[in-house]
Amino acid sequence: MLNNYFEYKKHKTTFETEVVAGVTTFLTMAYIMFLNPFILSGEFAGTEKGFFDFGGVFTATIIAAAIACFIMAFYGKTWPVGLAPGMGINAFVAFGVVGGMKYTPAEALAAVLLSGILFLLISLTPIRAWIINSIPRSLKFGIGAGIGLFLAIIGLEIMGVVGDHPVTLVTLGDIKNPLVLLGCLAFVVMIVLEKMKVKGNIIIGILFFSLLAWLPMWDWTGATIEGGKSLAKFNGIFSAPPSMSYLFDAVDGFGTGKVFTASGLTVIFTLFFIDFFDTAGTLTSVANVSGKVDKKGKVQDIEKAMLADSVSTVAGGLMGTTTVTSYVESGAGVKAGGRTGMTSLVIGVLFLLCLGFAPLATSLPKEIDGAALVYVAVLFVRNITDIEWNDIAESAPAVLAMITMPLTYSISNGIAIAFIAYALIKILTGDAAKTSPAIWLVAVLSVISFSV
Repeated sequence: MLNNYFEYKKHKTTFETEVVAGVTTFLTMAYIMFLNPFILSGEFAGTEKGFFDFGGVFTATIIAAAIACFIMAFYGKTWPVGLAPGMGINAFVAFGVVGGMKYTPAEALAAVLLSGILFLLISLTPIRAWIINSIPRSLKFGIGAGIGLFLAIIGLEIMGVVGDHPVTLVTLGDIKNPLVLLGCLAFVVMIVLEKMKVKGNIIIGILFFSLLAWLPMWDWTGATIEGGKSLAKFNGIFSAPPSMSYLFDAVDGFGTGKVFTASGLTVIFTLFFIDFFDTAGTLTSVANVSGKVDKKGKVQDIEKAMLADSVSTVAGGLMGTTTVTSYVESGAGVKAGGRTGMTSLVIGVLFLLCLGFAPLATSLPKEIDGAALVYVAVLFVRNITDIEWNDIAESAPAVLAMITMPLTYSISNGIAIAFIAYALIKILTGDAAKTSPAIWLVAVLSVISFSV
């Protein structure tokens, strides 16, 4: 039956190959099960007050990822893509929306849901292509790199490599701390494993160095937790899945009306913008690797993939987690031979099989989680190579986006400042007539967001 639906022969693949591809992609993106609840719960800050519940987000992350993969499998059936809550977007919600703007988790989820509905509506119209083609390449890549730097500063703080300073704002952390050293080693090992083309390098690094932190061999350092003989407390491996405490909370989040204010609209736009271009970039990358780009440069069946992604974002918001998006790690499965939605189906099933590992997730030291976050940041920052450096009018706004995001601790500020600068540069250089209306629209909205 699966053969009849996914048409393995037509796509020059087999059931066995698709399964291997699905396992390969899953291993490269499984880290999200641990990092997403860690970031949204606010545990890195020493308090969960006002943030999401770790267990609830853990379950929601897995359920949302599985549902999204199944949607991609059966609707966008020619796309071997894995989906899950996106990195960068979850940090924006945790640090910017909940932590900075003081939204409740329910209000934040309402914004996620609205951004998903907006994405879905646009995916059904020609506006999608208009927007994609209107935003300059350098600005897209600069924003992507800026998100990477934003994740990097967060990751380094979580690891303890970077600390606060009253004068210089940031300073070197306590690198003599054994857990900080373990986090640094974990980051290095993830890089080495990637260099050696080992699949699942992130999850291997997280689990291996967490195991070292759980062992009593570190007692001689005196760095114990709760009187134990290890650097980190081990809470177990398997249990019944935590309740989905945020199920349909997005609906309750509309009650306060906060998402319909000027600040709420800014949040919705930022979530939409990040997801929209992240999805477009990811699907284009996967299409290039899998041979889905025709001689005219058109990507085959991209409409179905974009629609599946947007529906998944809506589902993720209802389940209780941040924006669900396509993962660029899907390229690993494509390289392993994945060519159909069967790969996505396997990824979804594997996510569901991990529902009972919440105790393991809560046992991971934050320094190790932080190392994984810094590694993911490196993948984002690679975007800078595609910026048009020979034209300062194009590169300068991109650089502004890159440096503003980490320094203001806000992805939305970086996007807004970059668009405003780009529009002003075009006006003053006499290129306003050649600039897409989409640029002016975003720039005006950005100015309004700063003035309210």
